Amino acid sequence: MSQHSGNIFMVVAPSGAGKSSLVNALLQEEPTMMLSISCTTRTPRPGEEHNKHYRFVSIEEFEALRDAGALLEWAEVHGNFYGTPRDRIDEALQAGRDVLLEIDWQGARQVRQALPSAIGIFILPPSIEALEARLRNRGQDEPHVISRRLLAAGSEMSHVSECEYVIINQEFSDALQELRHIVRAARLHYRSQAVRHAELFSQLGISKTSN
Repeated sequence: MSQHSGNIFMVVAPSGAGKSSLVNALLQEEPTMMLSISCTTRTPRPGEEHNKHYRFVSIEEFEALRDAGALLEWAEVHGNFYGTPRDRIDEALQAGRDVLLEIDWQGARQVRQALPSAIGIFILPPSIEALEARLRNRGQDEPHVISRRLLAAGSEMSHVSECEYVIINQEFSDALQELRHIVRAARLHYRSQAVRHAELFSQLGISKTSN
């Protein structure tokens, strides 16, 4: 891929840590950012819309995308395939737009192999007790599902060191502010600024080769 000024942010967290709420709040503040829409072979659930919640595709379509190298990452979960198409991500980055991915640690690892400049942000709960309380209070899962999610959280959080940034979501407003700071600081990276302000850099005699 040629040089671009857009950044790709991978937001990783165990279930219940507040990842989706933080991402949605950030998108409200940063309307030029793009949320990556995953594709899946599972059938739509009530209220889900094509190209809004997921790109719903057939198994044959998914396999064609995978085999053509058109997915940044993919996985099979409970008999269904999920993946991150790279076409719209590439277009957004080339246009200088930042892209957000809500993703698990396995997917983030695959994305980083394809896009080494991707920025990982791990969202942690303030405690296991707080995580359990949030899972119970949202009222979406049966007790045995909550227990399974808590067990999975320990394994997921062991990969926190694979991300560049860590946010502890104790107070939502503080966590959102920290997420906002990471995004805005990333826009000041040499690589992004050199592409965004190429003419100025040239006028000032600044080399376009980053360290």
